[in-house]
Amino acid sequence: MSEATVGDAPLRAENCSIARTLGIVGEKWTFLVLREAFSGVRRFADMQAGTGAPRQVLSARLTRLVDEGLLRKVPYREPGQRQRDEYRLTEMGRDLYPIMVALMHWGDRYLSDPDGPPVLLTHRGCGAPIEQHFRCAEGHEVGGPRDVTPLPGPGAKPRATGTDG
Repeated sequence: MSEATVGDAPLRAENCSIARTLGIVGEKWTFLVLREAFSGVRRFADMQAGTGAPRQVLSARLTRLVDEGLLRKVPYREPGQRQRDEYRLTEMGRDLYPIMVALMHWGDRYLSDPDGPPVLLTHRGCGAPIEQHFRCAEGHEVGGPRDVTPLPGPGAKPRATGTDG
């Protein structure tokens, strides 16, 4: 994907969507927090138990995910307790689900114990295993990177090239 060009000029990397995404989610604890959120976990103590993250690390990750718009805080109060916040996925956060499933499937394929993967995802409606597929806008199956041509998008910025003075 870094081979895209505008004419003969290579594109600059500072507006790369992959780099920008990794700047937000590209850290182990962040992915584990998102895993918990996708599993329906909303409260700090439950997230800490599910991730094993140190309190300060989890607090920092939750704050960042809220600041970036992937999670939102919703106040709640248990009887006799002070008000606290639950963390719920926003649309932006939910849109990361296919990425999380793709990472899980990759790990299941290459890193699982000999007994198999620890979690199986199935369709709630019929019980069939979840599969992921890439298709173009015309509905054709896309098998992998050799079936894709990266082209400059509307936000592409050409890299400056040196001149021979």
